Amino acid sequence: MSHEDVLMNSYQPCGKASYLNSFSHIYVEKSAIKFKAARDILSKFKNSTVVYVENYKDVFNRAKQDYNIQKKTQNLILAVEHNNFIYKGSDMCEDFGEENFYYSSSILNCMYGCQYCYLRGLYQSGNIVIFVNIEDFITRAMQESTNKKIYLCVSYDSDLLAFEKITGFVKRWIEAAIKNKNLLIEVRTKSTNFKAVKDLYIPNNVIFAWTILPNEVIEKYELKVPSLSERLEDVKLAIEKGVQVRLSIEPIMKIDNFKEIYKKFVCDIFKVINGSKIRDINIGTFRVKNEHLKRMRKLNPYSNIFAHEFIKINDYSTYKNFNDMEQYVLRLFKEYVDKGKVF
Repeated sequence: MSHEDVLMNSYQPCGKASYLNSFSHIYVEKSAIKFKAARDILSKFKNSTVVYVENYKDVFNRAKQDYNIQKKTQNLILAVEHNNFIYKGSDMCEDFGEENFYYSSSILNCMYGCQYCYLRGLYQSGNIVIFVNIEDFITRAMQESTNKKIYLCVSYDSDLLAFEKITGFVKRWIEAAIKNKNLLIEVRTKSTNFKAVKDLYIPNNVIFAWTILPNEVIEKYELKVPSLSERLEDVKLAIEKGVQVRLSIEPIMKIDNFKEIYKKFVCDIFKVINGSKIRDINIGTFRVKNEHLKRMRKLNPYSNIFAHEFIKINDYSTYKNFNDMEQYVLRLFKEYVDKGKVF
């Protein structure tokens, strides 16, 4: 049983199963049930109570929700997106030099419980929304890339690969990339679920990007998330298949013995992975939009994430010495991979 299979059945703070999280309730927009994806998902949760609603926002956006409680026992919402299929990429995100940078959000919210995640300040609800009309997202991406190459991140506001056994959305994006070489697709993940797609033909215009951090950071801030060694084994599996692999070292977090911990972390990575087989690496310190930071503080005011000095740069906040932290980690990686691969 994979880590993601376990997550479908139990919430695991600090590695201990406690709260049931098998989607006791699934809210379904009445217009969503005509889509095959909705029916397929419902067939996987026969014991869930299904509640039909007119508009998913009546559940997801309602006032006076308790994000922290909902996160412990998440429910599922199946909906239809009508307009927002792709967005221009945020300037807070690395574009890897790609001129036409976009992202797409077919799932809102995540099964993981990372304490630093901007999603904690983005949504009022801790529940998960799946937009079942995935064909419309893909069609819009195909249209945008008719006469130009685009770089499209499909897994920013959730972890698509972690949900693959439920949705099959990553497979659909892979199929789209096979048909359209103007699409460069990134699937970002913290999961150990690459086996869900490993038997597919995966073209070079699909990048699997694993976010990895030191175990000390994972244990402190990343609830319900696979360990470093588990993620590295999944990365290794993808590399062995010949897939384009990216490592995302973010957010770099302040932690006691920072230099020693990150030095060992980088060394441990390349004990498992051949650096020459990696497409590239991106590095970035913890940063979040100012309005989201306020909401995150309100949700968890005693978190030591906020015990450090921050500075504001335009509309987001980050550590005062973020540049020193990034440069230190950058130097560590340049000992193992070509400097042109590190962003």
